Amino acid sequence: MSANVILRVIDFINKAAGIVLTTEKAYFIEARLSPLLREENLGSLDDLLSRAEKGDRRLAQRLVDALTTNETFFFRDKAPFDHFRNIIIPELIARRPPGKTLRIWCAACSSGQEPFSLVMLLDELKPVLAGRNVEIHASDISEGILAKAKSGIFNQFEVQRGLPTKLLLQYFTKVGENWQISPDVVRRVNFFKFNLLEDSRNLGQFDVIFCRNVLIYFDRPTRAQIFDRMADRLPSDGFLLLGGAESTFGVTNRFTTHPKERMLQIPLARKAEPSLARSAIA
Repeated sequence: MSANVILRVIDFINKAAGIVLTTEKAYFIEARLSPLLREENLGSLDDLLSRAEKGDRRLAQRLVDALTTNETFFFRDKAPFDHFRNIIIPELIARRPPGKTLRIWCAACSSGQEPFSLVMLLDELKPVLAGRNVEIHASDISEGILAKAKSGIFNQFEVQRGLPTKLLLQYFTKVGENWQISPDVVRRVNFFKFNLLEDSRNLGQFDVIFCRNVLIYFDRPTRAQIFDRMADRLPSDGFLLLGGAESTFGVTNRFTTHPKERMLQIPLARKAEPSLARSAIA
């Protein structure tokens, strides 16, 4: 691939999804897009780009899907789920009346392991929740990866990564060489397509936002914009959970660390915004 074509790909994916790639990633770009060219029976990446740039939404989406990293696994990093169990839920229960629905957003949910982990954890926490309803909304920019998440099907390697054997036997059924998570677990997650570069006001308010291990792919100004939008989606006593290599420090003044745990981010003063419908995903 020519240097000019690589630069066009880099520009396209940055504008479409906010992902920052450099020319040093030329090998990655070629490895990810070569299969797509064969599948679409296109002679060159220039052909693919030209059609995507001219408004072919299907090809543009396939290009974004191919260049999106979807590395994830059940109960990834463990600590955020411990914080959810030991700090977030007790504090929310203390502050929210019994009839109040708790809303969680898993942004950039990839193939679903994070929201499914939360469903299993919430089942464990049923006695603490005392009948409170909890909604889990999970979004990703990739239509292909969302389809996989909605299928609830995982291979042997995927269920061995972070998932305790007890939960595998409780929630999964062996289907051929794969494992199928309980349809009830899938039903309890509302999956939807969403680009983090978009206006998020019509998503409504959330008590907790998980946005982990995705912002490392954005430049600093874009991260600041995303943090700003997420701060507006949280009440003053809400929570934002980031990946271990991510931080709001030096990027935004909309968040500060939780007094009990530096990995937890809590919003500061909110900006005024026009009122919209409560939620487009409820």
